[in-house]
Formats: sequence, C-alpha cells, structure tokens
Amino acid sequence: MLFDTHAHMDDRAFDEDRQTLLASLPGQGIGLLMNPGCSLESSRRADALSRAYDYIYAAVGSHPDAADEVDPAALEEYRKLCRENPKIRAIGEIGLDYHFFYSDKETQKKWFGRQIELAKDLDLPFLIHDREAHGDTLSILKEHRSSRMRGIMHCFSGSLETAEEMMKLGFYISFAGPLVFPKSRRLKEAARDIPLDHLLIETDSPYLTPPPHRGERNEPANVIFVAREIARLKGLTVEKVVEETRKNGLRIYGIE
Repeated sequence: MLFDTHAHMDDRAFDEDRQTLLASLPGQGIGLLMNPGCSLESSRRADALSRAYDYIYAAVGSHPDAADEVDPAALEEYRKLCRENPKIRAIGEIGLDYHFFYSDKETQKKWFGRQIELAKDLDLPFLIHDREAHGDTLSILKEHRSSRMRGIMHCFSGSLETAEEMMKLGFYISFAGPLVFPKSRRLKEAARDIPLDHLLIETDSPYLTPPPHRGERNEPANVIFVAREIARLKGLTVEKVVEETRKNGLRIYGIE
C-alpha cells in the first residue's frame, strides 16, 4: 500500500467529490495519506479529515503565502490542535516562497523560524516548502539546528548537493510529479543518487499532476507514477520503492 506523504485533500478542487474520492482511495492502493495545512483554515480542515478517515493523518501550519496571517494566537491554535488530536504528526507546510511573494521576505523568514521552533517544542517534524529560496531556507535551518529538528523537504526541486545538505540536517527528501516530467534531468539525477532510506513520495494533490495525466486534477493514486520513476532510475522493483518509502514515511511521522 502506498503512502502519499503530501496531499491537500481539503483543497477546494475536491469540494464536489471529496467524500467519494476519499472513500475510493484505499481500493486504489493508498494505504496512508498526510494532509498538510497551508493556513489556519486549511489546518482546521486537515484536522477534521484526519478525524474522519482512518488512513489520513494531518499537519498544521501556515504556508509562506499565508505568512501575513500568522501571529502568536495562530501558533497557540496550532499547538492546541496538536495536543488534542494525536493524528496530527507534523507542522507544515511551512517555509519560503520567493516566486509569488504574497508575503514579503522578512515576514516569511520570521514566521518560518517561529514555526520551526513550535515543531521543536512539540517534538514534531515539519514539512518545508522551498520555492526559489534554497539559500535562505538552508540558512534558517542551520540557525535553528538542534537534535530535535527533523522533517521533510516537500516536493524537492533542488540539486543533489542541496539534498545532501538537507540530509545532514536530519531531513528526508520527497519527490512529486515533476520527477516524472521528461525534461527534469537534474531532479532525476538527484533521485537516482539520494539513498533510498531518505526518500519519500507524494503527489501534492491537486497540483503538479505527473504524466500520463498532465492537464488533469492530480489525485493521490498518481503517486504510483513517482514510485515507478524512482524504481526506474535506481534499477529497483516498484514494490521495493513502495515498501521502503512507506517505511520512511512511518518513521519520520512516528506512525506505528
């Protein structure tokens, strides 16, 4: 059974058929799914989904695009949600986004750091969003480094060298649909060389749909295409990649 370690099933793209789709996913091979929050409101929805479906777990946090909404009260609500729901297993998705700049750099960096500290305080991993901000992301992680800091570089888009820096800091590297894109040569090289025991697979549904379903809404069942590409690149069986990435997901999220 596959573990989609990052899928936004609370997204409005699923509003018309969410219940039907979620009921069907175990039959499509999805055994576990992590639904991260991107804002206060989506974190509340992620919390509710994890309570409603046995195979869904949740993370709570504010994406860099929503950094303007974060304040001490928001952090306290995230802390409260984590304490009340044992199926919330991470803080996220948090990080930096220097592409759209819905929030300015300094605001993003401030609340990225504060949410890292929240994760450390709760002894939880965190999920990193890093778009066109590799240097500042690494700098902030090194600034907050401790034995309690760990997490996942979600939808990895960097080089092997960046991945190696992240692994030294205690992070797993998660690949999504872009790995399957024919022209993603640098990503394919990184996935080939990153040790299997540090790899995760995800869809980032409803975004980043891989071939052969480009142009359609992405769904968790498409995570198999990411597993197949990793298997091809590493010369392994798909079953081996599915098994090991599932184990890695269980380990980093502390799911027994």
